[in-house]
Formats: sequence, C-alpha cells, structure tokens
Amino acid sequence: MILGLEFPPISHVVEWPVGPLGINKVVVLMWLSTIIAIGVMWLGGRKKSLVPTGIQNIAESAVDFVEEGIVMQTIGPDGLKFTPFLITLFTFILSCNIWGLVPLAPMPVNARIALPVFMALLVYVIYHTVGVLTQGPITYMKNIMFMPGVPKVMYLLLTPIELVTKFISQPLSMAVRLFANMLAGHLLLVSFAVITAGLLTLGPTLVIFPFSFGLLVFLTTFEVLVAFLQAYIFTILAAVYIADAMHPAH
Repeated sequence: MILGLEFPPISHVVEWPVGPLGINKVVVLMWLSTIIAIGVMWLGGRKKSLVPTGIQNIAESAVDFVEEGIVMQTIGPDGLKFTPFLITLFTFILSCNIWGLVPLAPMPVNARIALPVFMALLVYVIYHTVGVLTQGPITYMKNIMFMPGVPKVMYLLLTPIELVTKFISQPLSMAVRLFANMLAGHLLLVSFAVITAGLLTLGPTLVIFPFSFGLLVFLTTFEVLVAFLQAYIFTILAAVYIADAMHPAH
C-alpha cells in the first residue's frame, strides 16, 4: 500500500472464478476471439467488391499483410499454401491480445501461459512435419544435426546445440515471449490505472493527476502496438521455422 493506494495481488489480476467444466473469463474471451477471427474473414469474403470497404477492407488488409509481409518475405512463393494457417494464427492472437484494452474485459488471453504453449506446440508439430515430408526423416535429422560447411570437430559442440534449439528452445521461446510480454503489459496498465484512480480521489495530489492520466493514455496506446507486434512476431517466427524446414541450408 503506497499513499493510501492498495495494489491488487497478481492472482487477482490474472485469475478468475472457475465455472462449470473449468470455464472462466479467459476461456470465454478465447471463444469470443475465435468467433471474431472467423467472423471478420467470413464477412470480409462474402462480398468481392473491386474497391473494398468496411469489413472487406479489414479482411483483405490482413490477408495482404500476412501474404506479402510474412509469407513472401520468409518462405517465398511455395509457402503461399501456408497463408490460411498464418492468417488464422495472426488474427486469433491479435484478437486475444486486444482484450486487455477492452473495458469490462481487461484481460489479454495470452497473459495466461496455456494458450501460448498450445499455439507454440501446434507450430512445432507443423514445421517438423513439413520438414519430414519435404526432406524425408533421415535427411531432415541430418540437416539439423550436421550443418554444412562446418568443420567436423565443431559438430561435437554444434549438434547438441542445434538439437536443443530445434526441439526445445524454439517452441519454449515462442510461448514464453508471447506470454511474458502480454502479462507484463497487463500488469503495468493495471498498476497505473490504480495510481490514476487513487490520485483522482486525493485532493492535494490533484495537480499531478493530469500527468498520471496522460501517462496511462500513452501506455494504453503503446499496449495496442505491443498487442499487434506480438501477434506479428509469433506469426513471422512460425513462418521462419516452416521456411527452415522446407528449405534446408546448403
């Protein structure tokens, strides 16, 4: 407690009462994110106007962004078949992240570790499957364990590192990065919201209230950027790992 302000414990910020079948607020928001992601793409694809407007413009902008800014830049033309998966991943993660800024539902779904872990494992299975199907299981493992152009003595060091990276570090870092960034941003917004609300009720400190409120507005705007950026980073990492599985180093 500082200056009469009581900050809620972290458990009160990220944990919610559990209802039947383990359903809580986070699960409901995840379902709504799924409906939003599907709804935007479905509604945007219903009309095919030459000059897109409204929901069609949003859907086409998302498709163009993922296709041109992620797929073509990382995988290439032969990766266009993964565009639907990557668009789904991007729009779903972005929808889940934005909930942290919505009044009455201030909880980014990815601030709970379960969903980032599930999506990271999904990407993990996909890019390893692509590698096995594209290169064959023996060649795929050989390309992972024995990097071309490296002195053979270095394999004693590099082979264990590559195995740990491909099968442990990559999915772990994807999940933890998304989870940690969304949780940190959520806690920061909650802290400054408590400070701003507390200063508003304290007469002598009213003079500094505009500054704290302005900082809260700035942090909220910044969190919108973080929500978009984390969705982009997760999606582009998925594309990079798929590209590595499809196009081994020579």
